[in-house]
Amino acid sequence: MLTHAQIWTAIDRLAARAGLSASGLAKKAGLDPTTFNKSKRVTPDGRARWPSTESVAKSLAATGTSIETFIALISETARPITQGLPLIGFAEAGARGYFDDGGFPVGKGWDEVDVPALKDEHAYALKVSGDSMLPAYRKGDVIVVSPSAPVRRGDRVVVKTTDGEVMVKQLARKTAKTVELQSFNPSHPDRTLAMSDVLWIARILWVSQ
Repeated sequence: MLTHAQIWTAIDRLAARAGLSASGLAKKAGLDPTTFNKSKRVTPDGRARWPSTESVAKSLAATGTSIETFIALISETARPITQGLPLIGFAEAGARGYFDDGGFPVGKGWDEVDVPALKDEHAYALKVSGDSMLPAYRKGDVIVVSPSAPVRRGDRVVVKTTDGEVMVKQLARKTAKTVELQSFNPSHPDRTLAMSDVLWIARILWVSQ
């Protein structure tokens, strides 16, 4: 039987995985920032209060977290521990020697950053520079990327072309011949690339802001 404490702990762990506080998670999910505050977890007369299904669903969507992962966070053995991930600056990602042809991190020259533990041994992190990804990502944000995760329409992705260009976009459409990418910043155009010109596409799991 689930308890109130288990569900609220899972929400706290979900926030920690995304590098957010409980109020930061609520805000990211489009909820009132106080939705997950400690004071909201009990009624005025002292009875335990459940979070709404809607608030949980919006939080999972906002952090790109599956229901299976959330269930794992309910477990007593799930801890918001950290792990070290290889990190490079976004500006360096286009250089040779950092990735293999599948988009997996290789070679030397990587730094390391601690992030909440992930179940992906191939994940890595990119540090955002410039304003080309506003308003989604700001200078200094750390994007956590999974080269092995499946990508679907609507995912935020990192794309590297055969000529070394690296870009962060939203996947609008992907066929056997082309990939359509939507820009976050209206000052930068959307892109349509031939798949023959794409070296790899990797899904963004979350961002630490």
